[in-house]
Amino acid sequence: MPNETDHARRVTVDGNGPILIEGPVEIVQEDGTTATSDRFVVAVCTCRRSRMYPWCDTSHRRRTKPSESGHRDQRSANAPKEARDSDN
Repeated sequence: MPNETDHARRVTVDGNGPILIEGPVEIVQEDGTTATSDRFVVAVCTCRRSRMYPWCDTSHRRRTKPSESGHRDQRSANAPKEARDSDN
């Protein structure tokens, strides 16, 4: 899906979130499959937590990165409520 216009696509990078790309967009994934979107702006996941990967579903907003076993970090789970609240 080549660009149909002569203008450059705008890409916005946010270090704490997804990459925003002016659409329409076609993404070729590692396994060779393609994902397409005709939206005027798409959010592309950079944390790989999204259940809709490569599209962002805001999973990056979770406080702790899920471990491979699926358990939360015990330090944050056992911390006093005041300490957890101060992380915001």
